[in-house]
Amino acid sequence: MTRPSRSLLLDLLLAAAFLAAMLTERLSAAPELGDRLPLAVLLSTVQAAAVAARRSTPLSAYLAATAALSAESLWVLSSPVAPYANIVGLHALGLHGTRARAWAGPFIALAGMAGYFTGSEGARAYPAIPAGVLFLWLLGWAIGYGTARRLEEREAARARLHRDAVSGERARMARELHDLVGHTVNVMLVQAGAARRLLEREPERTRTVLTELEQTGRDALDELDRVLAALRHEPEREPEREPDDPSGRPGLADLGRLTGRMDRAGLTVGLRLEPGAAARLPRSIDVSAYRIVQEALTNTVKHGRAASADVSVRRLGDRLEIEVSDDGRGPAEGYVPGRGLIGISERVSMLGGSVEHGGGDRGGFRLHAVLPVR
Repeated sequence: MTRPSRSLLLDLLLAAAFLAAMLTERLSAAPELGDRLPLAVLLSTVQAAAVAARRSTPLSAYLAATAALSAESLWVLSSPVAPYANIVGLHALGLHGTRARAWAGPFIALAGMAGYFTGSEGARAYPAIPAGVLFLWLLGWAIGYGTARRLEEREAARARLHRDAVSGERARMARELHDLVGHTVNVMLVQAGAARRLLEREPERTRTVLTELEQTGRDALDELDRVLAALRHEPEREPEREPDDPSGRPGLADLGRLTGRMDRAGLTVGLRLEPGAAARLPRSIDVSAYRIVQEALTNTVKHGRAASADVSVRRLGDRLEIEVSDDGRGPAEGYVPGRGLIGISERVSMLGGSVEHGGGDRGGFRLHAVLPVR
């Protein structure tokens, strides 16, 4: 049984229980009611029906129940059972009504109590009785209203968490694809440009450059398959060569392959990976360190017009320091970081590290990142 059908069944059972109790009381008071008995039965039925409809139409149900309660007290005979059905309806209005409609509950209750106690000698003699009853009614409404607002806040918080998770996943996908595609496309553009310039003068060397270009494309497709498989949380298809890590994502151990690719693209890269720097690193730190170096070298190829670059990775206690510098033209005055540097900053920030970038000692561009190793 689904939740809505279960709730409806419970409402019908509760309404039937109230109706049975009210009819039993009305029949026991039949001699006093006389020819008003049919009207009393009708008003009791209306109040029981309001209990059954209190979730689907809380405001209309409570209005009908309160009108029936007041009419019963004014023109028939007050029922000792009906007020309990009425407070159930008021609680439901606070719980299931919209904010605007729920706030009509206290005013309807006040009018209903005035009608219910009109003509009551006991109420005139003891004013505390209607005041106490009204307090209980308002307390029931307040409990329902407060519960509804807490549920709304919880649902809003859950929706915010969902949006944040989706946004974070999209940002991660964007970083991964930008790092991979941006780097590879820039390397391939450099290789294609070199082949164009060498085509007529050195055809044999052109063939070598084109072979490297083809291999760069194949490597990019393999890595793209692994990235997409990781993003989809699917088993990746078997690549032509085994990755260094079961997840298919590169780490510091792959820096030699990365710098070799840059060398073949025409950028001489000096790599200094201190012994033990990559030992026992958390996988998130290992992958991020590789991506930082990759993106920094991509920027060098794309923007720096550099002939050489130096990469240094070292471990200082609980910190991993990464530095990439080149001998290119350096940053323009007042430069604004592009997507690559923004992606690096996002990676570093998520890991609780710091990053600096700008002009280097050799007049080129320098990037220095520090990642905490926990």
